[in-house]
Amino acid sequence: MVAALAFFFVLTAYYIVRPVRDQLGGAVGSAQLPLFYAATFLAMLLLTPIFGALVARFPRRHLLGWSYSFFILCLIAFIPAFLAQDRIGARALGVVFFIWVSVFNLFVVSLFWSFMADVFDSQRAREVFPLIALGGMAGAIFGPALTRELVGLIGVAPLLLVSAAMLGFALLLLLRLSARQAHDQAAEEPIGGSLWAGIRQLWSRPFLRYMAILMLLGDGVGTLAYVLVADYAKAHLHSSPLRTAFYADIDLAVNLLGAFLQLTLSRWLLVRRGVVWAVVLPQVVNLGLLVMVMIGGHAQLTWLGYSVPLLALMMVGTRGFMYGMTKPASDALYTRVPRETRYKGKNFIETAVWRFGDLVITSGISGLAKLGVGLAGIALIGAGASALAAWIARKAATSPDLASESAGRQQETGNASLA
Repeated sequence: MVAALAFFFVLTAYYIVRPVRDQLGGAVGSAQLPLFYAATFLAMLLLTPIFGALVARFPRRHLLGWSYSFFILCLIAFIPAFLAQDRIGARALGVVFFIWVSVFNLFVVSLFWSFMADVFDSQRAREVFPLIALGGMAGAIFGPALTRELVGLIGVAPLLLVSAAMLGFALLLLLRLSARQAHDQAAEEPIGGSLWAGIRQLWSRPFLRYMAILMLLGDGVGTLAYVLVADYAKAHLHSSPLRTAFYADIDLAVNLLGAFLQLTLSRWLLVRRGVVWAVVLPQVVNLGLLVMVMIGGHAQLTWLGYSVPLLALMMVGTRGFMYGMTKPASDALYTRVPRETRYKGKNFIETAVWRFGDLVITSGISGLAKLGVGLAGIALIGAGASALAAWIARKAATSPDLASESAGRQQETGNASLA
């Protein structure tokens, strides 16, 4: 249960500050999002060789300690900036914080799952990854709730200290996990290799190519939903508290759906049916949601007396299945690749490639809007991308360069307690 508790603290730290970031996107609508994502993508490219150098030169334990400590110090450094927000300017600080939170989220989560893929073999990963992800979902539910309760009492700046403390707890637990694996000398040795290996392997490994394309197509649908909901929030929610509460409600619904999937369908599929089903099904769900938006447009759905925008429902569905099924399934696949790929290649895809996709999607939607393409046309394009993503997901899960299940690394029986 240590790994699940560590992921709880990781996502609690992130979701404490996420509503502040998201309400900024709702304040400006989708028009400024390409600029935000372009800056984030540039930051990812600059950090990729630095991360590659750390992976190459330092043991796993030191890599975790240095990386997480860096983000903890950054959170603390933002506290005086928020206290001086009136002098700095809310917009300037907001843009910097939006970019930093995006980088923070991708790096700490990607590194966490790279470490998990290093600890568990393939078969054990399919059993425990949904449970570890469930711990993260609990943090993703607790974080926004804690933010909602504390922000009115202590303000935004002290919340950053709370987030830093949560990330510190996660680091202590991950170091404890690493210490339990001290008998595995190979795992504790520096990986070595080139600091650019993550980028080069994208071209040399079919599995990484499929995963990169799947990231662009599959998670691009999530970005599409984010952009459309940002425009909805700008048009219908005219104050920061309303937007923050709206996004907090979406986060809560996403994480409840993700938790439900991890407790039920995801683990059953991974254990009984294999990874292929678990990576393909979410793309089929995305396809259905986009067809629904293509037909229904800006309609409001009323259920049990509550009115919910169809766009918000699409965002909840796409993200819920991504976090609740796609993520644990795709991370389980990384247990069947070499360690250098597990850290460097995976990190490059889940940071730089992901944000490149965000940039392409947000810029593309902005361009389509200028050409007069409406919501139905954009949803149709997204549906086509989802259909292609389902095919790519199957190719990734059956890629010829993946090690067989029987060739997975043998773990000590004590690993059962690590989940």
